[in-house]
Amino acid sequence: MGSDPYLPGHGTSDLRVRHYDLELDYRVGANRLTARAVLTAECDAPLARFALDLAGLTVRKVVVDGRDARFAHRGGKLRVTPARPVSGGFVVEIRYGGNPRPVRGRWGDIGWDELTDGALVASQPVGAPSWFPCNDHVGDKAAYRMTVTAEAPYTVRATGVLTGRRRSAGTRTWVFERPEPTSTYLAGVQIGRYEELPLGPGQTAFVPPRLRRAATRDLGRHAAMMRTLTGWFGPYPFGEHHVVVADDDLDVPIEAQGMSVFGANHVDGRRTHERLVLHELAHQWFGNSLTIAGWRHIWLNEGFATYAEWLWSEASGGRSAAAHAAEWHAAIAPRRADLVLADPGVGGLFDERVYKRGALTLHALRGRVGDAVFFALLRDWAVRYRHGSVTTEQFVALAGEHAGADLSGLFDAWLHRKPLPPLT
Repeated sequence: MGSDPYLPGHGTSDLRVRHYDLELDYRVGANRLTARAVLTAECDAPLARFALDLAGLTVRKVVVDGRDARFAHRGGKLRVTPARPVSGGFVVEIRYGGNPRPVRGRWGDIGWDELTDGALVASQPVGAPSWFPCNDHVGDKAAYRMTVTAEAPYTVRATGVLTGRRRSAGTRTWVFERPEPTSTYLAGVQIGRYEELPLGPGQTAFVPPRLRRAATRDLGRHAAMMRTLTGWFGPYPFGEHHVVVADDDLDVPIEAQGMSVFGANHVDGRRTHERLVLHELAHQWFGNSLTIAGWRHIWLNEGFATYAEWLWSEASGGRSAAAHAAEWHAAIAPRRADLVLADPGVGGLFDERVYKRGALTLHALRGRVGDAVFFALLRDWAVRYRHGSVTTEQFVALAGEHAGADLSGLFDAWLHRKPLPPLT
């Protein structure tokens, strides 16, 4: 696997984590985290030492396979020297804590973030080490168990299905299980004063009481979205879907495994931001279940979710996908042609063209192969690679298989050349 070329300081190829068991005790007012992480990992060759990603917190103790280990923690890396080399499968226990804060970088502050009255996690792409020790590589997916304790007035939502809850001396503890393989950046915890708002079967929103009425309207078509996307892309990949509306404004919505997170500014009672609700839901198939093997493939996340927006617009009585495609092709065409969609570079990771040109690529493919082949391809793509890691090359190969034709010219023009092809 190796470190991702876009993020060489994150992750390692020395080991793979198969399960994270996180026990988090958080005090909102003090922004104080006391935590224990147990990582079940494996390696292909014996390791006399290894490194994990952890930023801005204090490590008190590390135990490997039941024995105290030596460790050094600096520069966002926790370097561990076990009492004896590990081989095959092994277990690492880390006790740590402090005042969690986001990881600062070229995309701003990413990770565990304080709210006015609560906390949220927004980890894409480098924020996971802000709150738990991990192998922070997008392609290293693991199962999770999270036990989160917070003061009793607060509601906790975390990655996974709620399997337990208990009260104790002014606190509440919540237990979540996520058996499906999950990338570190898609693990999340959201804490706030929320009320439950049912949306549909297996779909629940958690909203501030003051926003309940507006959220009821804005999220009112969520169940219809779920039915429609399931028809296009196959069964929903997880056991439930939660929507969390924070009581603070957020620059952009956030998706986590089985969860979408919005700011108060995304709720106005007029469905102004409904396309974003659809976009984040579509990521549960494209980005979360099918996770990119490396960040250069990000168009497989954002292009697919953006095209799902256009499809939903058409299906729900709005503008057609063709009209959206024509508009965005005209908007992008005058811009400097300096981005390769299949490898946009770390500076282009969240460039608007990754989203819109990615969607245009799918629209061009749909025009070439026809609706029957196109939608059969999308469903097969989502089902065949369910809960796996995927690449551009895999999608191109599957598209050719479904089309029964050579599509190399189309994909070369849209994915590997800088000039924007004509939209035919």
